[in-house]
Amino acid sequence: MAESTFNILMYSHDTYGLGHIRRTMAIAAALREKGVNVLILTGSPIAGRFSFPLGVDFVRMPGMIKQSNTVYLPHSIRVDPRHAIHIRRSIIAATAKAFDPHIFIVDKVPLGLKGELIPTLEWFKRKRPRSKVILGLRDILDDAASTRADWLEKGYNDILERLYDEIWVYGNQDLYNPIQEYAIPEQIAAKTRFVGYIPRLTPLCVIDATDGVGLGRNNEGDKRKRQVLVTIGGGGDGYAVLDNWLTMLGQWPNPPFKTLMISGPFLPDAVRDHLAERAKSLGVRFATFYKNLEKKMACSDLVVSMGGYNTVCEILSMQKPSLLIPRNTPRMEQEIRAKVMHGRGLVEFITWNTMTPNLLREKTERLLAMPEQYIQAVRGFPMTGLEGMRSRIAAFRREWE
Repeated sequence: MAESTFNILMYSHDTYGLGHIRRTMAIAAALREKGVNVLILTGSPIAGRFSFPLGVDFVRMPGMIKQSNTVYLPHSIRVDPRHAIHIRRSIIAATAKAFDPHIFIVDKVPLGLKGELIPTLEWFKRKRPRSKVILGLRDILDDAASTRADWLEKGYNDILERLYDEIWVYGNQDLYNPIQEYAIPEQIAAKTRFVGYIPRLTPLCVIDATDGVGLGRNNEGDKRKRQVLVTIGGGGDGYAVLDNWLTMLGQWPNPPFKTLMISGPFLPDAVRDHLAERAKSLGVRFATFYKNLEKKMACSDLVVSMGGYNTVCEILSMQKPSLLIPRNTPRMEQEIRAKVMHGRGLVEFITWNTMTPNLLREKTERLLAMPEQYIQAVRGFPMTGLEGMRSRIAAFRREWE
């Protein structure tokens, strides 16, 4: 192991959506510093669209698409799914051995996709016992009963006890306590650190001529028409949000705001094209993907989203009023997060099954008219995730000195 640099390897299985790769990249960018290299193992088909800062790079594994809770298919290459997993497993093991990291951070799935991490985890245990192996978990995985059953079936508690040194929870224990909710055993709870929610960069709003009006205040303080940002993350499961929003605009002559709608890169082409035509007819600016979503959010007066972990972190970081419309399948994660955040006065939300154009208009009018209570609530909300992780990394580095 080269001692001239401190190497951090990160794994993000990325079978669906943008959440895993965006969270991993935010962490990687924050952990880089002089003498630190961060290498990301990812299956995301759009990893190359992002800008990687100096000191951070990625290794792309063949992408996999989740067809059901147990079936995954190759995203692009035409091979048997078992062969694709074999290729991924080999890439993971070879990368770990060649990069020889001081720290290995796994995102969410202790064994990786279809157990692809097992050989690499066991290699760390046998050959690199000084290296720290860490599991990073978002604040909420799913409802308590489903998560307990899933962990029991897959033997996660045994794996966490044998092969992991720490578990980092990217959330606040007083807001949602997975140790209690998921009945995590005492010996694993002792390894758990609640580092906090992960903040995002908070860029200033800069007027972009290509976006027209609807970008808040410019640098001279001129008041512009307000903007609502509507985003559904990766886009694979959020069509109903965009459909209801456009229907609402069609029934609302001259709304007092402009809309920037981002469909996500995984919305099917035919559906995306149809929505783009509807959006154009209503004067809505429509885009598939922005690699720097934070800049668009900074210039918006209200954010409408589904309530995924990363978007919520961006909303809290930008201190924006927000309306969440969380999905409730195949997991309850987003709806639980929306209810927990709403209970603290941080967000407004609509349950998926009650979403209608009329209810969207009612909530939007209220949030634009009275945003102050939400802005005040998010201003006081702690976003300590990166600080907490840097503290742990610093402690690990001292062990190697």
